[in-house]
Amino acid sequence: MIASLLFAAFAVMMLAGVPIGAAMGLAGAACIALANVDAQWFGLLAVPQNFYAGLGKYPLLAIPMFVLVGSIFDRSGVAARLVNFAIAIVGRGPGMLPIVAIAVAMFMGGISGSGPATAAAVGGVMIAAMSRAGYPGAFSASVVGAAAATDILIPPSIAFIVYSVLVPGASVPALFAAGMIPGVLVGLALMVPSFWLARRHGMGLQEADVPKPPFWASLREASWGLVAPVLILGGMRAGWFTPTEAAVVAVFYGLFVGMVIHRTIKVRDLFVILRESGELSAVILIVVALAGIFAYSLSTLGVIDPLTRAIVNSGLGEFGVLMLLVLMLVAVGMVLDGVSIFLIFVPLLWPIMQHYQWNPVWFGVLLTLLVALGQFTPPMAVNLMVSCRIAAVGMDETVRWVRWLVASMFLVIMAVLLWPQIALWLPTQLGY
Repeated sequence: MIASLLFAAFAVMMLAGVPIGAAMGLAGAACIALANVDAQWFGLLAVPQNFYAGLGKYPLLAIPMFVLVGSIFDRSGVAARLVNFAIAIVGRGPGMLPIVAIAVAMFMGGISGSGPATAAAVGGVMIAAMSRAGYPGAFSASVVGAAAATDILIPPSIAFIVYSVLVPGASVPALFAAGMIPGVLVGLALMVPSFWLARRHGMGLQEADVPKPPFWASLREASWGLVAPVLILGGMRAGWFTPTEAAVVAVFYGLFVGMVIHRTIKVRDLFVILRESGELSAVILIVVALAGIFAYSLSTLGVIDPLTRAIVNSGLGEFGVLMLLVLMLVAVGMVLDGVSIFLIFVPLLWPIMQHYQWNPVWFGVLLTLLVALGQFTPPMAVNLMVSCRIAAVGMDETVRWVRWLVASMFLVIMAVLLWPQIALWLPTQLGY
């Protein structure tokens, strides 16, 4: 009875517009109080204890740092220089700017690890450029929103850090390595329909006669941005620093590039950067902390074991259960943000993973792919919200374009599901 009340209270508060973190915390606290009604107020001591326990994990220190990195590189001018360099490589003409937007977003994923931050950085440069070239705003917003979804797959990734905290046996370096190949495949898969749609509908004709930037000058301008992911990922691989320390190194490197090299960041800008990063980090970490209360309620009320037995004994078989989970997470991804999906569903899915002996690193990549799909699938679509705001279009206008990108990415998801070595080959080769 109390277990049913947990989910009912959470659903009602969500429908009433209560922020998701508060809904998880309040529902969990209410059920803890009901389950310990004989212990008076002593049972409620579990609420602050689990609130703190949700935050007291060393890998979570990397989250505010990588959020800060995304904000710094957003203002450093790196994205604009990477765009010029990408155009110098692929050239101009119909269908070329969408490829550039996706490629730059993938590269920015190796710096920030935040989809909305990349959507803002790349969208601020690319949507205006695509508009001048004759691309509809809804199409440009769709491409940028989808491209930014690669950022939680290509390391460093905030999603992988949260997952590593929740799942024993899934280290951050292993997850970072496992996300690399699927992240690149997603980017390539998004390029195909973007290029085809642009050509089919005659988009980008205005840029066909515009000369492309000189290669060597563009390379020189973009070189400081190109070094960033090499420094972050190479330093971790070489053992110079941990993922958390890598985030701090990336912050100082970004400040050096923005303030000394490109001089696009002034001292007065630091307050705005720190404030925005602090607000976003606080939102993420408060949700993580409140989810600790919700997860404690799940475990103490005995919800997880009966649910696991019901799914395992459903007669669907291993592949059927896996497809059921995929369809469920696709639907959930349309209405919940990625961090919340991890915090709510990973504790529920962990016993199922153990029963079928699924590799936790592979399953983490699969789950992150599904979360990435939700980042540009309406109605929630946090990345698409950002790009639509920049393009000044409604999200409903993007549906005709987004559906092709969703279908293309879903093919990659199915490939990783059917052939786990797509995700596991690189971490195995690197010895993780």
